[in-house]
Amino acid sequence: MPRSAWDVRDVYMAHLALSDVTGKHYFESERLNRAGPGLAGVDAASQTVWNGNWRTVIDSAAHHVSGTGDGFSIDLSAVPQTAPVIHGIGGISQKSAGAGHASHYISFPTMRTTGTVTLGGTTFAVDGDTWMDHEFFTEPMDGGNVGWDWLSLQLDDHTELMLYRLRRKDGSVDPFSSGTYIDRDGKAMHLALGDFTMMKSGESWKSDKTAATYPLAWKVTIPGLKLQLDMATPLKTQEFVSRFGPSYWEGAIDISGRRGDAPVRGEGYLEMTGYSDSRSPLVSR
Repeated sequence: MPRSAWDVRDVYMAHLALSDVTGKHYFESERLNRAGPGLAGVDAASQTVWNGNWRTVIDSAAHHVSGTGDGFSIDLSAVPQTAPVIHGIGGISQKSAGAGHASHYISFPTMRTTGTVTLGGTTFAVDGDTWMDHEFFTEPMDGGNVGWDWLSLQLDDHTELMLYRLRRKDGSVDPFSSGTYIDRDGKAMHLALGDFTMMKSGESWKSDKTAATYPLAWKVTIPGLKLQLDMATPLKTQEFVSRFGPSYWEGAIDISGRRGDAPVRGEGYLEMTGYSDSRSPLVSR
């Protein structure tokens, strides 16, 4: 369809995924809807974002998330336990040199969450701690970058960590890669690339759907915090294969390591983009 025939600002794409670590199955679902007669949209007054019957509502007490995919559904209420963390410096998370190549990026790293998850027609009551991220940009990624490796970690000593490394076409790491460490009181500390290392450390997995090879084992070292962490996943097949854009790996990871002489463990999430050439053109439906 000619570009002039529709307005890209009225198109909303959403992804919904669930990792069943015990059952060793990854569920994924994708939607692309035009705003049309209320099919998808954002309402600032009610703090609601929706795409079909997928919905997120933020009120004064909690964040509510619900959605139904192929063979699964979620209905969760998450209550922030700390103030939001603002990443970057001065509210700006710079991604490359030059004006505009940046984002506003906030997280609620610890949210007490309750609700239900339905798998194969069976509904389970769930509760635990979740992490909410919200990041928005005005410019695309720098042309010299091909993707990123991003992680968020909740450690058992009640601290949290977000890190990302931007990968360049020549195989190097972009100097604007950074992160945030959050102490047990909720105080955030910005981490520049020189403050940490994030290295592939072992096992990889090749997708039979996109032929992408993803590094699944990682080692993070932060000398200033005396922190050394190893990451691995309990479920290799957490690749989201998109019909409308690039495919990527995003899923649950387990953490073990040390802070000085003390052992530390935790759980987290790892996202890796740019490893697959699989992408479909945006189409009118």
